[in-house]
Amino acid sequence: EQHLEKTPNEYIRWRFQHGDDKEALAKDTMQLTDEEREKVKEPCTFEIEDDKGNKSKVKWRIEKLTGGRKTVKKETEYEVQFVGMTYNSNRYVSATKLAKWGFTKHMLVVDEKVAQRAGAFATPLTTANAEKHLEDVGLDKEFGTHTRMSALSGGQKVKVVIAAAMWALPHIVILDEPTNYLDRDSLGALAGAIRTYEGGVVMITHNNEFCSALCPETWLMQKDAADGIAECNCKGDAEWMAKASKASVQAAVQLDEITDALGNVVKIEKEKKSKDKMSRKEKKQAEKIRKAKIANGEAVSSDDDWD
Repeated sequence: EQHLEKTPNEYIRWRFQHGDDKEALAKDTMQLTDEEREKVKEPCTFEIEDDKGNKSKVKWRIEKLTGGRKTVKKETEYEVQFVGMTYNSNRYVSATKLAKWGFTKHMLVVDEKVAQRAGAFATPLTTANAEKHLEDVGLDKEFGTHTRMSALSGGQKVKVVIAAAMWALPHIVILDEPTNYLDRDSLGALAGAIRTYEGGVVMITHNNEFCSALCPETWLMQKDAADGIAECNCKGDAEWMAKASKASVQAAVQLDEITDALGNVVKIEKEKKSKDKMSRKEKKQAEKIRKAKIANGEAVSSDDDWD
């Protein structure tokens, strides 16, 4: 409702300008409370070491998180800048320590920016691309590029919200009452999109018919008549969930390479299996591959060390 003077196309380009999702960064969960603002002003204790190897403890105030992030020994670390000090004094600090010092929301902001910029490589933020993206969710360019959002119907505004949510190619989509204002054709298109979407989908809805047709697992929030406390009851197709989980694991085991968020192809090094550890089926398959390599003139390993 704050962008009714913009067209849907202008809104998407404004929202994701410079690679950040402005709406996501403005959420209440990202905003500091007065108590949190005071806590992050407190000095933090660091251990430093001079050129001679002598260690000492100092107290510095963190000015901000610069946006740098890396993983060290399975723990995420964030680059911090200190008050009154140059960038040469910046250092990486573990997420555990930063959370203890009150920088949880600062880390969420960095995580959000990193995720958005990874998705920004997929599609350049141009008028033509935004127009095509809006058409993909059923909003013609007449309404997507040439009509202000104040003149759109409720259903058309829902399409704008869905288009914006999908712009950065998220892995998980959370839909809050997605069926509101949508006509029959739009509901059918949304159902089809959810079925073919390769990521995770969480729906919050009162439309049981729509939800049950798409979601194999349901979490029902229901208030207890005795104490008035809402409880979560889970229901679903347990057999489907078990098969889906098993299929995901098998698919991951069979992968030879993966592509990270930046489009880099990473080869997966698989552990070699000796012949005596193979099952009969594995031995036959390995022997078949081995003979094919020999026929093609490729080098093969010894009988005791199979690929």
